[in-house]
Amino acid sequence: MSAYTNARELLKNTAAERVLIFDGAFGTQIQERKLTEEDYAGDLGLKADQKGNNDILALTRPDVIRDITRAYLDAGSDIVATNTFSANTISQADYAAEDQVAAINIESGKIARALADEFAAKDGKPRFVAGAIGPTNKTLSLSPDVEDPGFREIDFDELTAVYKDQAAALIEGGCDFILIETVFDTLNAKAGIMAVKQLEAELGRDVPMMISMTLTDLSGRNLSGHTVEAFWYAVRHANPVTIGLNCSFGADQLRPHIQSLSGIADTLLMAYPNAGLPNELGEYDEMPETTAALVKLWAENGQANILGGCCGSSPAHIKAIAEAVEGLPPRIVPGHDPSMRLAGLEPFVVGA
Repeated sequence: MSAYTNARELLKNTAAERVLIFDGAFGTQIQERKLTEEDYAGDLGLKADQKGNNDILALTRPDVIRDITRAYLDAGSDIVATNTFSANTISQADYAAEDQVAAINIESGKIARALADEFAAKDGKPRFVAGAIGPTNKTLSLSPDVEDPGFREIDFDELTAVYKDQAAALIEGGCDFILIETVFDTLNAKAGIMAVKQLEAELGRDVPMMISMTLTDLSGRNLSGHTVEAFWYAVRHANPVTIGLNCSFGADQLRPHIQSLSGIADTLLMAYPNAGLPNELGEYDEMPETTAALVKLWAENGQANILGGCCGSSPAHIKAIAEAVEGLPPRIVPGHDPSMRLAGLEPFVVGA
């Protein structure tokens, strides 16, 4: 179970005191360990090759996930995410591991929860666990068939059910929040929101959401075409405890879009960019001090409440960010604007 009966309010109160620190990437940290097929497969007896199925490590090499999570907490993270980005039945079908989805999410939640509680007990500072839900490899807004624009591989209700099963297992594992992250398709995010709302009705309690969009081009749109402002208007009804941007690009390229979102979002803003842009080999080589200096500007300008890292980031990046923003005042969340704000691909304000 979660350590906090009202994680939403505790996070908001804590974020009112200081800039909080999220964690960094799991994928690149796992890659550095040069794991073998045997490490991934364990003794589960699955029929497909498991190498590259990072989520399954919660069952077969939990020590690896535990070590990475601990490293981020040691680096100063106030919030750690579960290693469950692809722990859903759609993505796990690629590995013939659909029947392991519930176990992966529950165990991942337990790993993060135990470590968060351990660190909180040491110094009395709360540590939070975000149950990470990725976008899957399907899209509700676009057809994968250029010859048939109306074709969809999956429908809204089906994706909602997939998300709900994952979210329920994450909450069972002890997560405080459900993090709907790397949103490239706004309709996929809405399915995630619906799933959490259905779960709330079943549990009879609040299940706070964190929602994080990813941009696909420098103009500031996601794959389904929404601007940052339009995206916020499309999901703000969900009352997320945080809204933000992750992945996409490095902090330098995300700067204007963080500025835009910061001015309109009446909730906490969480940003965790990649460690710069990938080099010609597809690797991230931005130094921790560089990333930290860039995101520090967001904090100095009062534009972010929670900062962390995405692809290519490491515990060293998170430690540098934590040190860079220590003592800086947190972003002041804007008051609620009662104007009717709608969104197609562009935002539309009707008026108060």
